[in-house]
Order: sequence, then C-alpha cells, then structure tokens
Amino acid sequence: MNVLLWILQVALALLYLAGGSYKTFKFDELANHMRALSRGAWRVLGVLEMMGAVLLVVPAATMWMPVLTPLAAAALALETLGLAGLYARYSLKLAATNPLVWAVAMGLLAAFVAYGRYAVRPLA
Repeated sequence: MNVLLWILQVALALLYLAGGSYKTFKFDELANHMRALSRGAWRVLGVLEMMGAVLLVVPAATMWMPVLTPLAAAALALETLGLAGLYARYSLKLAATNPLVWAVAMGLLAAFVAYGRYAVRPLA
C-alpha cells in the first residue's frame, strides 16, 4: 500500500505542478476555453495547486512535518472536485479533451492519497 501511495503522490504532484503552472502562467490560453473565473482566481488556484504538489512529496520524503502530506492531498481533492463542479456546468461530455474527466479522476486520487496517508498508514 505504501508503494502505491508513493506512486500516486509523485504522479499527482507532477500533474498538479503542470496544471498549476498552466493556470498561473498561461491564463490567456485558458481564458479562451473557460471564462467562468477571473484572471486572479485562476492564478490563486494555480498557486494553490503548485504549493500542494510540493507538499504532496517533500514533507513525506524528508519526514519533516509529514502531517502536511495528507492535508495537502485533502486540500487538492477539495479544490479539484470543486473545479470539476464548475467544469460540469459547461460540459458533461465524456471525452479525454473535457477537463471534467481529468478533474474528477485527479480529485478522487488525491482523496485516496489523503485517506491512505492519514487513516490507513500514517507516516508518523
């Protein structure tokens, strides 16, 4: 179970880092597809995702405040599932190009990591 959680943590960290940097630095491309949030709101979400990506791996790997890992995973799960609700207002089409599909999958995996790191096999 620990190996699975580490694989998911690293994969989610890379995905959230990429998504967060896209939301923060490529706003013009994002605004063409989704105008539901302002530029500042997208940047805040992007910074939150990038910080969460770092907190998914670094505290657990260094054993410095490992309780931050499940907290970061839970925060990312809530943020991503909330964003999925926003995406659902625009499209419920089940396709790989729909951000709703990716948001739901990443949110559920982040929730699984939060549960796994906190309840099933705590780091401390």
